[in-house]
Amino acid sequence: MRIELATAPGDPRRPNEDYASVALPASGHGGALVVLDGVTPPPDGDSGCAHGVPWYTARLGGALLELTGSRRDTTLADCLAYAITRTAEAHSSTCDLSHPLTPQATVVVARWDADRVEYLVLSDSVLLIERTGGAVTAVLDDRIDRLRAEGRRVAPLRNTEGGFFTAAADPTVAAKAVTGSLPRPEVRTLAALTDGASRWVEVFHEGDWTACLGLLRKEGPQALIDRVRAAEHADPERTAFPRGKTHDDAAAILAEP
Repeated sequence: MRIELATAPGDPRRPNEDYASVALPASGHGGALVVLDGVTPPPDGDSGCAHGVPWYTARLGGALLELTGSRRDTTLADCLAYAITRTAEAHSSTCDLSHPLTPQATVVVARWDADRVEYLVLSDSVLLIERTGGAVTAVLDDRIDRLRAEGRRVAPLRNTEGGFFTAAADPTVAAKAVTGSLPRPEVRTLAALTDGASRWVEVFHEGDWTACLGLLRKEGPQALIDRVRAAEHADPERTAFPRGKTHDDAAAILAEP
């Protein structure tokens, strides 16, 4: 089994809002990975929360990893719902969780054992699945892309019907996630990326998803992030490659279970 992960803040002066972790059971069979991308609120924007996004992603990520690994008879969507509830309860007495900018995150989860590989993707992070024959599939929640293609303003449509969804304080959003499973013998490799790492494909067009997975296998997650940073530095004004931030937090996990 091979597991590698890397994460880096977009700005070293600010906390990294991404979360990446892997759990391997003591039995030596199976495992789980969790990647979250915390949603950065607008500058000087009130979120109704005294804790902030890094606190939220750490709490939600830790709860989700524990539940995914320990409750193997529970679906990933239910694990996410329980993790959201647990995290909300941790600050409901001090924070306004009904605020539209309450701390929130995108989610990628994968879990495997000898028989099955299960996965869940919510919002704009990505899970890459390589089959034993070499074909690579990108599991995407494409709601944001579809809204932008329609010319819609995305921000007001967060966590609304007809819009897109992130993990915040409402556990029912777990049912909106893209989920599925595959026979374990059909899966060779898994890779989970926040959108700060997937920029290599989606923003800078350095290669497709198959090339991205090949880079991760050959050089590792840190090399992917390093290449994204080089592309960002080459376009500091964001003119050649328009994007919301010059540099974004990035996280990537490679798992060959």
